[in-house]
Amino acid sequence: MPTGTVKFFNAEKGFGFINVDGGGQDVFVHFSNIVGSGYRSLTDGQKVEFEVGPGRKGPEALNVHGL
Repeated sequence: MPTGTVKFFNAEKGFGFINVDGGGQDVFVHFSNIVGSGYRSLTDGQKVEFEVGPGRKGPEALNVHGL
């Protein structure tokens, strides 16, 4: 499963981008794809693990959880 670092996450709008470890294109992340209960958010600079799938405008992070 790929890992990366949260480039930024806007909690008010519920989305952000992840820098993929090893380089490559940043991956979009939506709050609905963050694993957990209650308020789901990410912190800038946080290390995460995720899957990559097709999104509406390119690759999207799925099943995202913090490391």
